[in-house]
Amino acid sequence: MTPQPTAGLSLKPQHYAEALACRSDGLWFEAHPENYMAAGGPRLAWLDAIARDRPISLHGVGLSLAADEAPDEDHLAALKRLVDRVQPILVSEHLAWSMRRGVYAPDLLPFPRTAAALGRIADNVDRMQAVLGRRVLIENPALYLPLTGHDFGEVEFLTALARRTGCGLLVDVNNVHVSAHNLGYSAEAYLDAAPAELVGEIHLAGHAPDERLGATMLIDTHGAAVAEPVWALYARLIGRIGARPTLIERDDAIPAFAGLLAERDRAHDLLTREREYA
Repeated sequence: MTPQPTAGLSLKPQHYAEALACRSDGLWFEAHPENYMAAGGPRLAWLDAIARDRPISLHGVGLSLAADEAPDEDHLAALKRLVDRVQPILVSEHLAWSMRRGVYAPDLLPFPRTAAALGRIADNVDRMQAVLGRRVLIENPALYLPLTGHDFGEVEFLTALARRTGCGLLVDVNNVHVSAHNLGYSAEAYLDAAPAELVGEIHLAGHAPDERLGATMLIDTHGAAVAEPVWALYARLIGRIGARPTLIERDDAIPAFAGLLAERDRAHDLLTREREYA
C-alpha cells in the first residue's frame, strides 16, 4: 500500500537526484506546472521519473483566475496535458490575477472582493475544473496594502467561491500571517473561520521584513525557513481541522536538500501526531 501523503517539498531542479532517492514516509513533491508544460526535454523526464515513485501536486501560478477575462485557453490546454500525464494528487491555483489582455505582471495581484468578482472568478474556476475534469484548490493570497470596496471578508469570499464551484481551499498559513501583520487583523481568527471540510492542502513558507520599511511590512519571499509564529499557527489549524497534506514551500535562496527535509520532517511529525490522536 502506498503511504498516505503527509508533508511534502517544492520540487527544485538542483534537488532532482536527492528527491528521487529519498524514502521518507509520506513524502510528496509539488511542482509549478508552468515549468513543465513542454513537449519533452530533461525537466519533463525528471518529473516523470519522480511521479512514478512519489505523489505529485501541481501548483499553478499563471492562470490569473481573478482577472476580468477567461483563463487563456492554450495555457489551460497545456495544463490539462500535464495533469493527464503525471496524474497529480492535487491541483491548485491562486486567488489573484497576473495577466490582462495578454500582458503579464510579475506578481500575483489583489482585487476588491465584490459580488461581481465572485461571479467572475467562479466562472473561471468552473472553466478550469471543466477542462481538467477534476476539483481544484484555490489559495489565499499574501496582501500588503489595504484595498477599498470589499463586499466580503477573505475567508467569507473563499468559502462562497468553494460552495458555488465545488472547489476546495489551499490554506497558506504564511500568507495568513503576512497579511494579518500587514493589514492589522488576527491570523488566529482567520484560520479559526476556515471551514475544515473545504481545506484540501496547507502551505508553509518563509517571509522577510521589507527592505525599506523593515518589520512594519512582511514580504512573502519563499526564501527563508518557516518562522516560529507560522509553525504555531499551523499547529493551531491542524489541531482544529485535522491532518492535511502540507507543503514546505521554497522558491528562493534554496538551501541543501537536507535542510528542507528537516523542515518537512517537522511538519510530518506534527501531522502524524495529529492523526494518532484524532
